[in-house]
Amino acid sequence: MKVKVIPVLVDNYMYLVIEEHTREAVAVDVAVPKRLLEVVAQEGVSLTTVLTTHHHWDHARGNAELARLRPGLAVLGADERICALTRRLAHGEELRFGAIHVRCLLTPGHTSGHMSYFLWEDECQDPPALFSGDVLSVAGCGSRLEGTAQQMYQSLVETLGNLPPETKVFCGHEHTLSNLEFAQKVEPCNDHVRAKLSWAQKRDEDDVPTVPSTLGEELLYNPFLRVAEEPVRQFTGRAVPAEVLEALCSERASFEQVAEVLQPQACALLALQRGLLGSPQQK
Repeated sequence: MKVKVIPVLVDNYMYLVIEEHTREAVAVDVAVPKRLLEVVAQEGVSLTTVLTTHHHWDHARGNAELARLRPGLAVLGADERICALTRRLAHGEELRFGAIHVRCLLTPGHTSGHMSYFLWEDECQDPPALFSGDVLSVAGCGSRLEGTAQQMYQSLVETLGNLPPETKVFCGHEHTLSNLEFAQKVEPCNDHVRAKLSWAQKRDEDDVPTVPSTLGEELLYNPFLRVAEEPVRQFTGRAVPAEVLEALCSERASFEQVAEVLQPQACALLALQRGLLGSPQQK
């Protein structure tokens, strides 16, 4: 099983999963069909199926155009709102693409119909892969837009958190740096957060993707998977895991709002330092 990471839009990821014996390929979250088809041609594979995690435009908007260009293409997902859907999947359903097994895991929270996909091959030394869309990202999770905190907790901790620790996590967005900055606020004494943040800063400077992580790593530094840990509970002032998660989501939203306010100021200061803007005295 070969996974091609395809950055698109501002910070999205599409993926192309290739069964290396049959050369059959499955795409995950098609946002820019032209770019996907370029990679398909480069790899010399046959694209048969699209797996869509959820209906948001930046994960599903390319489905219709891709289906027009490739008649007979299967477009699969769990939400009838997904563009060009040909068949709706159920939680626990298993698919097969050559030697690749796919287990469909309903993970509501970001949206009510969010489906994550767990892929593996029998008798293969390579670790399994999880395509988690927006429910789980590197060191973070997507906003809870639909459903309850309890559903989000079940999706993250009980459904995904119990997968094998060696599972590679391929998420829908490149939000790793800001996620880790928030994780450091939650657990300032967590050495795993500190080390991963330093690593992510270097990746950001080099403009290199931070995916995949592994589930075992996520359990060490992702606060949304660590809701039972005492430092995380102390940060939120809550004890019940779902309530801890809900408080984290609220704190994360506030953290993002502050970052959005500070970012233009930081950009202006950087421009001033580089001589791109005149100082107030020069005006």
